[in-house]
Amino acid sequence: MFEVDVATTVEDVARLLPEWQRLDAALTPRLPFTSPAWCLTWWRHFRRSGLAARDELRVYTLRDAGGRLVGLAPMFVALRPGVGPIATRELQFFGADPYVTELRGPVCRREDLAAVSAALVAHVALEDGYDWVQWRGLSPEAQFAGDPAVFLPDGKLDSIDHFLRLDASWETFKSTLPRNIKESLRKCYNSLARDGIRFTFRVIETGPAVREAIDVFFRLHAGRAGLAGTIDHADAFASASAKAFLSDYAEAMALGGSLRIFQLVIDETIVATRIGFLLGDELYLYFSGYDAAWSRYSVMTTTVAESLKWAIGQGLGIVNLSSGTDVSKTRWRPHSVTAVGGYTCAPAALSRLAFNLVRRLRAGRTADPDRTEDAA
Repeated sequence: MFEVDVATTVEDVARLLPEWQRLDAALTPRLPFTSPAWCLTWWRHFRRSGLAARDELRVYTLRDAGGRLVGLAPMFVALRPGVGPIATRELQFFGADPYVTELRGPVCRREDLAAVSAALVAHVALEDGYDWVQWRGLSPEAQFAGDPAVFLPDGKLDSIDHFLRLDASWETFKSTLPRNIKESLRKCYNSLARDGIRFTFRVIETGPAVREAIDVFFRLHAGRAGLAGTIDHADAFASASAKAFLSDYAEAMALGGSLRIFQLVIDETIVATRIGFLLGDELYLYFSGYDAAWSRYSVMTTTVAESLKWAIGQGLGIVNLSSGTDVSKTRWRPHSVTAVGGYTCAPAALSRLAFNLVRRLRAGRTADPDRTEDAA
């Protein structure tokens, strides 16, 4: 059994920071999204306080019998509209953005997730102040997960995280890879060499170059999103708030020595880039972008391969390829961590009516709620 409490002000959350940081550092695979730095920066940039919507803070803590912090759930209540006597109230995790936050859910060790998920759902079910709860990142093994009377699953809210465990050398690591990725690696390097093209692999960590590297990332990421005739990739940073958020977070990570921006450079031109976050002895590979004029050379594959070589050279243990099921991740034959999402609803008739209406509206608007603002 856990003791569950909730913080409703930024000042209350600030008092949790030392414990939260220790808990986050104990997780593996590591995610930037579970850290207090990410969450508090997110709240500063994405919290709404207008007429259309207003967000109220709810950060839940779960402690064992000895008072040790075992789990934490960074959540908020979204009121729509933001003012007036009639408003829907949805409790959800931080990360209601255009896929800037790739993974959401409780902050806890994987081995504690089933117990934390069950305790959190049970505690919130006894609370007032919301019409329904949007859950993400919960354990598939939690007892409630198979009981639709308690928890209504929604596959659109499920998640998967892919990561690679590294070997002592690039050649040893590469020898364990599937044949298709070995062939892709051979082709991408050979195609450049065949045309007499030499590249430089650059890693940006600190200093004035960080701001320029972020601006280049925004440009290449947007260009990749605009390509037709290929796998659809939305521009997660099209909005000013998303750009401001990532700029602030990246600069904070750079100051702490945890930012790595990888760049593939040809003739002094950056043709591909990927952002990385160094988390202890693990590297999280975040979003990328590349120049479509160089796509025939598979420059993004080369950039990822060079990033892996760099990580192995640094003695890192894990490289996280991030979420999603696209072939750019699955072809590496990674390890994966899965989580489930769904809804619970308050028993009041008006709450259930509002919940069913909003779910129908969302289902009609998009097939992937992770890639839209959760504002409907």
